[in-house]
Amino acid sequence: MMKGSSESNSRGLNNNTSGVSEFLTDGSKSLSHIDYVRSLLGSHKDDNLGLVDDGSIVRALECEDVSLRQWLDNPDRSVDAFECFHVFRQIVEIVNAAHSQGIVVHNVRPSCFVMSSFNHVSFIESASCSDSGSDEEITTKSREVGSSRKEDVLSERRSNRSEGAEKQPFPMKQILAMEMSWYTSPEEDNGSPSTCASDVYRLGVLLFELFCPVSSREEKSRTMSSLRHRVLPPQILLNFPKEASFCLWLLHPEPSYRPSMSELLQSEFINEPRENLEEREAAMGLRDGIEEQELLLEFLFLIQQRKQEAADKLRDTISLLSSDIDQVVKRQLVLQKKGSDIRSFLASRKRIRQGVETTAAEEENDDNTIDEESKLDDTLESTLLERSRLMRNLKKLESVYFATRYRQIKAAAAAEKPMARYYSAFSSSGRSSERSSVSSPAQPPKDPINESRQGGWIDPFLEGLCKYLSFSKLQVKADLKQGDLLNSSNLVCAIGFDRDGEFFATAGVNKKIKIFECESIIKDGRDIHYPVVELVSRSKLSGICWNSYIKSQIASSNFEGVVQVWDVARSQLVTEMKEHEKRVWSIDISSADPTLLASGSDDGSVKLWSINQGVSIGTIKTKANICCVQFPSDSGRSLAFGSADHKVYYYDLRNPKLPLCTMVGHNKTVSYVRFLDSSTLVSSSTDNTLKLWDLSMSHSGVNETPLHSFMGHTNVKNFVGLSVSDGYIATGSETNEVFVYHKAFPMPVLSYKFKTIDPVSDLEVDDASQFISSVCWRGQSSTLVAANSTGNIKILEMV
Repeated sequence: MMKGSSESNSRGLNNNTSGVSEFLTDGSKSLSHIDYVRSLLGSHKDDNLGLVDDGSIVRALECEDVSLRQWLDNPDRSVDAFECFHVFRQIVEIVNAAHSQGIVVHNVRPSCFVMSSFNHVSFIESASCSDSGSDEEITTKSREVGSSRKEDVLSERRSNRSEGAEKQPFPMKQILAMEMSWYTSPEEDNGSPSTCASDVYRLGVLLFELFCPVSSREEKSRTMSSLRHRVLPPQILLNFPKEASFCLWLLHPEPSYRPSMSELLQSEFINEPRENLEEREAAMGLRDGIEEQELLLEFLFLIQQRKQEAADKLRDTISLLSSDIDQVVKRQLVLQKKGSDIRSFLASRKRIRQGVETTAAEEENDDNTIDEESKLDDTLESTLLERSRLMRNLKKLESVYFATRYRQIKAAAAAEKPMARYYSAFSSSGRSSERSSVSSPAQPPKDPINESRQGGWIDPFLEGLCKYLSFSKLQVKADLKQGDLLNSSNLVCAIGFDRDGEFFATAGVNKKIKIFECESIIKDGRDIHYPVVELVSRSKLSGICWNSYIKSQIASSNFEGVVQVWDVARSQLVTEMKEHEKRVWSIDISSADPTLLASGSDDGSVKLWSINQGVSIGTIKTKANICCVQFPSDSGRSLAFGSADHKVYYYDLRNPKLPLCTMVGHNKTVSYVRFLDSSTLVSSSTDNTLKLWDLSMSHSGVNETPLHSFMGHTNVKNFVGLSVSDGYIATGSETNEVFVYHKAFPMPVLSYKFKTIDPVSDLEVDDASQFISSVCWRGQSSTLVAANSTGNIKILEMV
């Protein structure tokens, strides 16, 4: 092995085509390179060495190693005289070690050397020394020197240390071919054998390359051609005159005029006092160590910053919780004081009446004790159940609590800014000051953030929490069994209650509207229930809606695009409206204006109808199918509808050209919309979610931030129903379940799974094809009616 001033890696040289398998001089002995490597290893022969299949002794390349040719041709390389001299001196020592053994190195070329991170130079014999290898061959053959894992890392390190390599203007295959000619001595060109003087010539070429970097392939070619004639560029003559002079000595065309290796080593150029290389290497190592420490420090600072931010956020959260706890405790004390006052008042009244009612009170005392014990047991059971549900959903409730609080604080802060500007302008006005001196002094504005902290959030959140925990299950009050249950076309598409909650109607693919009396079904335990009225349509029915003003009036829509109005009391069709071109999916009659009806169709239009006139009085045209329409309960001047373009649109019907608000957030078709109140609506989509929207939160007519996304049910392809009542939201699921949510929380409050009963065997079976197809609350009560795809209808109640 030929090594410099530091430990290096090597490979046995035995490729005859490269001209380096053996080097002979006159009178010198012939050495195989395997023997040569062994003779030079000395005390380092056990240092990371291995025996490969061809018998060569190698040491694996370190991860930081890079080809000297690659290092020289880096366009971003600047000349560091000490660094270049350090590299050159190591190569001189390697060549001198070979010459001392009587061996001509021949391959004193940059492609046959590698450098470590501290500029330690090592001589290798690899495919890079061949003038016939491609770029891919160089990479592949070089990996034979060490383990594939280390070489993979080496490739990565090379790319990191030599970003300029990607900009390298010298393709490796071509540069290696030219390198052979650049490093061939004049006597070798004339056919003479290679000698030690030829190696000295090559050292001169290498010294020139070290101190004269070029930026392009063409310039490199011109510079190296001139070098053959000992013509040096002005930059090296001006910047490095000593190095240029020494280089010309080594490049003398006559071998005999070139210095020998001993003369070279004893020359003033080599032995001139320079910066202590060991100190320089130590400084480089120290610099790398400092950089590594800085990297570690940056990492630790980043972690500290993130943890500090988390700690600050946690501190703010605890402060917010402490403030809220104080407010709840204060409210509790106020309520307890009121309760104490009421008890005192009742006790005083009792003392007045005590003389008259003593006997009656004693007689009732025993009965009251029993009743109180029973109530106490029920209360305890209810409390335990509520606590269990509270703990089971604690994380979700927690996230809703913080979302509610931060939303209120943010809204309060936004409201404070214009008020602050107003009062600032008010106080700075001279007139205002004069007026205030005459009249009573202006009261300072209230702090909305402080008000928000002072308990404004408590009532709505507490109401939602209580309603969420109020009920424990959905209980079946009645199972509606129909005479045509065996009919395969019993899919119920829509259910609706009349204005008083006395009757409900069902409609579906059996082309019938069936009217049932709710209480009679609940009270009568009959095997089969028959409708009190049955209306027959000529097409499959998609939707129904009762008139909230005219009790006996109901409207329907069908698959042929026809909107019909019926008189239930007389079992007659009153009006038929045929302007839609395709199927009508949904209809709704305005509660505020009972003569106004809206319908949405697959033809992409929403039509407004006058029931009295029997004709459309307006049309909103869109680019996608309309699946649902809904009026708010308090107005006939606005309308919301859902579309197959995944959006919900809210229109002011006095200006139907553009939507007042567009709600964007669903990923699939919006199948239902329902108003919870005048400014809040819920939408259902086949993306498995319901979304709650605040119409007042739209910016520039677009709302992309729903208050909640309700998840738990499954809905990817079917209409499963949607109904709202007193903050509760009921929907179906393609798992044949009914789900109930409350507007305050995104997780289900209750659920009920329909049992699938085989009508022939009367046994429970598992049928994955069945789904809930429609749901409807009975007014503002806790009772709802649900139907599934087989026509099975159940009356359920939250208990």
